[in-house]
Amino acid sequence: MANPGDFAYTVKQQADIVRIVGDYVKLKKAGAQNYSGLCPFHSEKTPSFSVHATRQFYHCFGCGLSGDVFSFVQKIENITFPEAVRTVAQKLGIALPRASYSSPAEAKEARLRGVLLDVHERASAFFQEYLKRAEGAHAREYLAGRGLNEETIARFRIGYAPDSGFLLRDRLRGEFAEDLLRESGLFSWKQEESRQPSVLGSQEQQSLRSAQNDKSTQSDKSKDGKSAAMYSKFRNRVMFPITNESGRVIAFTGRTLSTDEKAGPKYLNSPETAIYSKSRVLFNLDQAREAVRKLDYAILVEGQMDCISVFAAGFHNVIASSGTAFTELQAKLLARFSKNVVVNFDPDTAGAKATERTLGLLVEEEFQIKVLTLESGFDPDLFLRRKGKDAYVEALRNAQRYFDYLIERAQVQFPVRSAEGKVKAVNYLLPHIQRIPSRIVRDELAREIAQKLGIDSAVLRQELKHAANTRSAAALKAPLETQVTEAERILIRALASVGEMQTSEEHLSARDGAEEEFDPARQAQFTLEKEHLHVGLATESLIETLLNAAPENVHVMELPWSDSDRNLLASILMKEDEELTAERLEAAVRALRRIQLRHKLEQVQRELQSSRGQESSRLEGLLQEKVRLKRALMSPGLVDGEAITAPERAREP
Repeated sequence: MANPGDFAYTVKQQADIVRIVGDYVKLKKAGAQNYSGLCPFHSEKTPSFSVHATRQFYHCFGCGLSGDVFSFVQKIENITFPEAVRTVAQKLGIALPRASYSSPAEAKEARLRGVLLDVHERASAFFQEYLKRAEGAHAREYLAGRGLNEETIARFRIGYAPDSGFLLRDRLRGEFAEDLLRESGLFSWKQEESRQPSVLGSQEQQSLRSAQNDKSTQSDKSKDGKSAAMYSKFRNRVMFPITNESGRVIAFTGRTLSTDEKAGPKYLNSPETAIYSKSRVLFNLDQAREAVRKLDYAILVEGQMDCISVFAAGFHNVIASSGTAFTELQAKLLARFSKNVVVNFDPDTAGAKATERTLGLLVEEEFQIKVLTLESGFDPDLFLRRKGKDAYVEALRNAQRYFDYLIERAQVQFPVRSAEGKVKAVNYLLPHIQRIPSRIVRDELAREIAQKLGIDSAVLRQELKHAANTRSAAALKAPLETQVTEAERILIRALASVGEMQTSEEHLSARDGAEEEFDPARQAQFTLEKEHLHVGLATESLIETLLNAAPENVHVMELPWSDSDRNLLASILMKEDEELTAERLEAAVRALRRIQLRHKLEQVQRELQSSRGQESSRLEGLLQEKVRLKRALMSPGLVDGEAITAPERAREP
């Protein structure tokens, strides 16, 4: 929470939430003061995520999340509040003070992440340096053979890890403590092998054996036995840095240059650390994000070399999964920038299976998907080197709709000339159809598949029926908005405007709520607390929370709301198109007075119906009350609250 005088308060005053959120979510103008887009925190096809430009808050009507600029950055970046403040400040170019944290654990976690980022930046510079040295000649030959020029190598900060277990360690331990280097994922150590030999892969065991024979080991052990036991994971490898959305290096992929069987895997990836979670990262997103937004589609490839080659050819909207099969979290990450994607994985058997898995995830996230299948034996990198950019442009132009691709796959794997082949083809396609959120789209695809495979569409529909019903029951539904009168909306807007005017102890309301300077929050609060006009309304709990709200520097969305009240409040605040004036507020008060009178009149009428046959004095009293309420509804006394509470005013002609 930001308080006046705090650095966070200063940053928040200068931050434009539309601009900050717009770095992560594609927003469109959706009214006088708010913008909308697809929620980055849950899957949806129709935008339910809104950002209010004036009140500086966001709210999703689908999943119910809401907050200010800091809570948005905190959640989407998965960082602490102080880190979110610093991130926003950096985006605004505001000089950063020394960080403060709410707990020692939070401070330790933030410091660790900061140090690990520095470690990886230093390591990246180290690898780039060694690529240019004599030791990096083999690596330079490899990269030249892959068609990469110096400009591309520099742009992607590609480097070389020398064939030594200690050069990187010795470079870094002068700046960083050994326990932090161990947390970086860049090193292994001898003790780990002695206690858990099965944990080390063959490449790491070979590294350890080489490290033990390294001449520098003897001198290091004599100085510091513990340090000498730690050695580099990456040896004799071309190093591809993996960056976060801000372009900071958070991990590496190392491609071996050794032909020795004991050299380990062809590609070795950093383990997960405090700054790197492979399922949450898309390779090259930091460089591709603006092109993806501008072109409104992404090219998704499998490997980093494929990604680099496609990017170098001029297709700057290309990304790749990072050391893992494509994940749901990566799909959600990509969805923040565009919901259109061309999937271009290798056409071999493994690539085809990866394409199917990826399609399933993208379908569930409601992407518009095309599949680019290159000629057999060509991955994107080789295709571009052999056939050139124009051929790739043509291939992109001829990319298939994702279900056309799957139907072709089914026809190839299961020839549909026989009944058995048709059954296998349908069983292959059904799981993919079931992932589609829209029942209408599922039905259209059922007809299309039935036609192309020569199957009775009624049979296929019957197969889909159960899956369709199951899916619709589990689908995420936005909460229904409570029916609220315009008068309630105006009063709620007025109460929520607290803090928008400068107030002081001397600035007191008059008896009727009027002030020398119109303050809608103060006037609404005065009237509602005096007359309790909100009692019995659907918005009673919401209004009561606003009336009991504490200090003016607490944002209204941060109050302790129920889910339904938070959604309703956000809905009201997102649609405040007309200015709050004294006349509009007074008209709303009069309308609520009428509503309260009608409620009282309905209650009296119900009592009259249930009181037939009772003593005449009781009936006479109810009839008089009915007449009084009817007259009060037409009385000029509705200008203030006395028409409701004073019978003598109500009986006036």
